[in-house]
Amino acid sequence: MTSDSALERTIDKILGQTESNILSSLNEALIESQQKLENSSKSLEQEYDQIINNGKKEADKIEKQITGSANLEVRNKQLTTVEETIEKVFKKALDEIANTDRNDNYSNLIKSLLDESTKILGTTDIVVFTNNKDKKIVQSLLSQYPGSKLSSETIECLGGVKVKSKDGAMTFDDTIDARIERLKPLIRKNIATQIGVSD
Repeated sequence: MTSDSALERTIDKILGQTESNILSSLNEALIESQQKLENSSKSLEQEYDQIINNGKKEADKIEKQITGSANLEVRNKQLTTVEETIEKVFKKALDEIANTDRNDNYSNLIKSLLDESTKILGTTDIVVFTNNKDKKIVQSLLSQYPGSKLSSETIECLGGVKVKSKDGAMTFDDTIDARIERLKPLIRKNIATQIGVSD
């Protein structure tokens, strides 16, 4: 009976020590796990923050691209509309010019074109080309330009003159068509500026 009692005490003692060791090991493992969890939690938070930051940056970048693309599309539509409007204005103006009466005002215009042309070429010793409609007006004005003559050839234009020096070295196109072409960029710019669209 006594040996049983000693055995029980020994077993209890061993069990107590084992339990204590197991509890101690479990406690250490728990502390270590908590530490690892805490460390990995900080690391995960940092990774999470990094992912969120990268996501925000990417979203901002995409938003800017979309906004920039939309702005560019709007601007292109505005420029297209301006160009279409300008072409309509030019067409209407050209139609009106083509049907202009060849009156005194028109004769004054032709005179100013001849003055400009001879000044640019630096001579009145010229051959003047014009269309069928303006032939009579030009012919009536040429007496004011010594050495000038009207070409028997006519040119296709709305009106005005094309002047060539008699030696053929210099030519100046002062037809209404050429003048409009020279003014087109300036007219485009003015219209675009007035409606708030710049090239």
